[in-house]
Amino acid sequence: MSTPASTAAEGSANAVAIDRPQRDVAVVRMNRPDRRNAMNYALLAGLYDALAELREDAACRVIILTGAGKGFCAGLDLAEGVAMPRMEGLGRAQAGMRVQQYIAGLIPLLRSQPQPIIAAVNGAASGGGLALALGSDIRIAAASARFNVAFIKVGLSACDIGTSWILPRLIGASRAYELMLTGRFADAAEAERIGLVTRVVPDDELLDAALAEASLILGNGPFGVRMTKEVMWSQLEIGSLQAGIDLENRTQVLSSFAGDMEEAMAAFMEKRPPRFSTGGAG
Repeated sequence: MSTPASTAAEGSANAVAIDRPQRDVAVVRMNRPDRRNAMNYALLAGLYDALAELREDAACRVIILTGAGKGFCAGLDLAEGVAMPRMEGLGRAQAGMRVQQYIAGLIPLLRSQPQPIIAAVNGAASGGGLALALGSDIRIAAASARFNVAFIKVGLSACDIGTSWILPRLIGASRAYELMLTGRFADAAEAERIGLVTRVVPDDELLDAALAEASLILGNGPFGVRMTKEVMWSQLEIGSLQAGIDLENRTQVLSSFAGDMEEAMAAFMEKRPPRFSTGGAG
């Protein structure tokens, strides 16, 4: 069943929908298929609302992010732009910065979301769409998927919405810089080869592949999964091995109090699947 995200702007409830194929997995679907899910204010507000709603949902343990129709997200809607409310009286620079910060704020929000996010990339992920895929924790591509750093193609810098920080860390600086400086498209096969996505599947198998990946995550303790997501992102920002190990040490001790380890060990000894409590996610 599809339930709309809470409305933060006129039309946002229709621009993003939440499907629950099972109790512990939510599919967040960008829903402007006629515009290849290009970003306008309604779509952005819908994403903010959907993530806020799921953040408070203890039953939801994995989020799948995808697009309706034939595209994941074509980036900024160049025809409509992002018409934010309460912009009256702002100068061009002030208004532009407010819009820029609103769009870019989605990426740290994806990073801090307690649930792992699987980007199921169908069709083009351009500009801001690429940034949403990069801000997710796992990326699976349909055979039709295509990726590009679109900002530079419209006369702007390629450094936008977290792309210049995340992309080199995912695929290495050399490959990232070439994609950023050219703005060319990388197809699904190249994306898999360079490590931008983990798998490529036929278009009609994309959601099933994402659900199968979610099932693998659900087989692990909720609190341990949450801490793994938090620490793995933090490790990208830590400047030394010892600081990273110190963080890991504290996380392991904290995780040992969640109760998941006892259930996992009991399940192993009894040769059965573990039955974790959703409250273990904290």
